Amino acid sequence: MKRLRTLVGIGLGLAVIAAGGWYLATHSGKAPATRTGGRFGAGGAPTTVGMATVAKGDIPIVLKALGTVTPLANVTVKTQITGQLQTVAFTEGQAVKKGDLLAVVDPRPYDVALQQAIGTLEKDKATLANAQVDLARYQKLVSQESIARQQLDTQASLVRQLQATILTDEAGVDSAKLNLIYTRIVAPTDGRIGLRLVDPGNYVSLGDATGICTITLMQPISVLFTIPEDALPQVRQRLKGGAVLDATALDRAQKVTLGTGKLSSTDNQVDTTTGTVKMRAMFDNADESLFPNQFVNIRLLVDTVKDATVVPVAAIQRGQPGTFVYLVKGDDTAHVQVVETGVTDGEKVAITKGLAVGDQVVIDGVDRLRDGAKIRKSTPQGARPAAAATPPNTATPPAPQGAADSKAPQTGEAPAHPQNQQGQQQRGNGGRRSGGAGQPAQSNQ
Repeated sequence: MKRLRTLVGIGLGLAVIAAGGWYLATHSGKAPATRTGGRFGAGGAPTTVGMATVAKGDIPIVLKALGTVTPLANVTVKTQITGQLQTVAFTEGQAVKKGDLLAVVDPRPYDVALQQAIGTLEKDKATLANAQVDLARYQKLVSQESIARQQLDTQASLVRQLQATILTDEAGVDSAKLNLIYTRIVAPTDGRIGLRLVDPGNYVSLGDATGICTITLMQPISVLFTIPEDALPQVRQRLKGGAVLDATALDRAQKVTLGTGKLSSTDNQVDTTTGTVKMRAMFDNADESLFPNQFVNIRLLVDTVKDATVVPVAAIQRGQPGTFVYLVKGDDTAHVQVVETGVTDGEKVAITKGLAVGDQVVIDGVDRLRDGAKIRKSTPQGARPAAAATPPNTATPPAPQGAADSKAPQTGEAPAHPQNQQGQQQRGNGGRRSGGAGQPAQSNQ
C-alpha cells in the first residue's frame, strides 16, 4: 500500500511537470505582458488626465449659516374694551397700514357714558361758579368786619374742593371719549393680516387670550442666524472698520436666491452651549419672498481676497507629503508639488505658496498618477480620435464566392461581424489561425 502511494505521488509530479512544459511551449511565441505602471501610469503608456491652468482671480470669504426669517413686528390685535363685536372690516391676508380700521365694537354704551360724564362736569362747573361768587362776597364783608374771618376761610376751602371735582369730571369725560375711540379697533402697525380669530357678533373683552387677528410686518424683514465664535473676530473687525457686510438668503435646497440684504446687528454674548453667536440681517423683502419663520440658508460675505492665485479644488490632494498637486512639466510628466492653500470658495481655492500663474495642474485622473508619471491631455468632450488603420497583412483572406453567398445575411438579420467570419473560416480550416501573406500561423491560446 505504501508503494502504491509512492507511485501515485510520482505520477502526479510528472503530470505537473508535463503541464508546465506544455504551458511554456505554447506561450513561448508571445511576448510577456509589460506592466504599464499599474494604476499609476509610470514606466509605460502615458495616462490620460484632465488639466487646468493656474490663474489670478478674486475669492470671496463667505460664512455659511442656517437662519430663520424673523419679522420685526408681530402683533396680536386685541380689544381694549368690553362689548359686542359689530363689524370686521378686514379680509384674511390683507396688507394694511398703521391706523387702518380693522373692527368695530358696539359704541352705544360708551356714547351714553360720555354724555353722563359731560353732564356731571357741567353741573360741578355751575356749583364752582356759585362758590366763587360767594367767596368774593365774603372777602368784601370781611374787609368791612361784617362777618367772621372763619366763614371766609371755609368758603375758600369749598371753592378749592369744587375745582378739584372739576378736574375729576374732566378726566371722566376724557376716559369716556377714549373708550368711545377704542370701539374702533385700528391697525397698530403696517403689515399683513393673518387668519381671523373671532367672528362678528361675539362678545369680546380685555381678558381674551386669542385676540381678533395678528399682523406681521413683512417689509422690511430680518433673518436671525448663528456663526461660529471663531469667525466672530473677523466679522467684528470688518464692522469696526465701517464695512457693510452683504448677506444672501437661499432656499432650503440652496438653489433659489430669496433676497439680498445687509448685516444689521450682532448679539452681545456667545452661546456657551453651542459656541455660536446670533446675528441679524435685514432684507427689504419687496416681493415678500421671505416668509416669517421660514428656514433659509445664509451666505454672509465677510471679505474678498483680491488677485489670488487660484486653482480648482479638484487639483488639491492630501497625503504623505502634505497638501500637494500634480504639476505638469514641459516633458508631459506630472510631478508632486507641495502647496499651501488659503480660502476656498465653492470649486476654487487660493494657493498662497507653491504655484505660479500659468502653471498647469492635473484635476482629473489623479488617482492613477505618481511622481514623474507620463501623461497626456484628455480628448475634449464630444471629440473622438480618428479610427485606427487596419494593420497590414492582417485582413482575413476572401472566402470563395459560394461560401460568401451562403453566408449572406437574410432580410432583417444583422450582418455578421468580420471577426465572426474569420473565426468561422478558421474552424473550416481545421482550427488553424492563418495570418496574412508572409505571417506565420499563431498557436491557439
